[in-house]
Amino acid sequence: MVAQPQIPSASWSPLLSCPPPSWKHSGGGSTDLSFLWPKMPLFGNTFSPKKTPPRKSASLSNLHNLDRSTREVELGLDYGTPTMNLAGQSLKFENGQWIAGISGGVDRREAQRLRRRNQQLEEENNLLRLKVDILLDMLSETTAESHLMEKELDELKSVSRRRK
Repeated sequence: MVAQPQIPSASWSPLLSCPPPSWKHSGGGSTDLSFLWPKMPLFGNTFSPKKTPPRKSASLSNLHNLDRSTREVELGLDYGTPTMNLAGQSLKFENGQWIAGISGGVDRREAQRLRRRNQQLEEENNLLRLKVDILLDMLSETTAESHLMEKELDELKSVSRRRK
């Protein structure tokens, strides 16, 4: 246990009200430094910070939980439908899907021509994939047949060597 420091009552400094710097040695050999922690009347006897004013209460409405029409009424916001211009074509986001709009860059006939060409290329691509699958099947079949023929040939050679 630490004993309570004893402050000498002799000449106190009137400004800082702290004892004169004297080192007292107690019986245990430790140094008494109690004069370093005096009460300082210049700053008050105890530490008490200024009280902070209470915060203003935050809005309790959860606007992110409300549907779009309610938010528009609450906040007065009307964003409209999202639109995007991509490769000269205007796109609108309506009912969860992007819908192509008519823009000045691409006319309707050109768009129809591009759709038809895209459809033709997709059909051609599907046909070519089918042909590749058929060719791979034919290749695997002929490879299997050639392995069987090689096996039979090796067996015939071994039989003919035994006869000689």
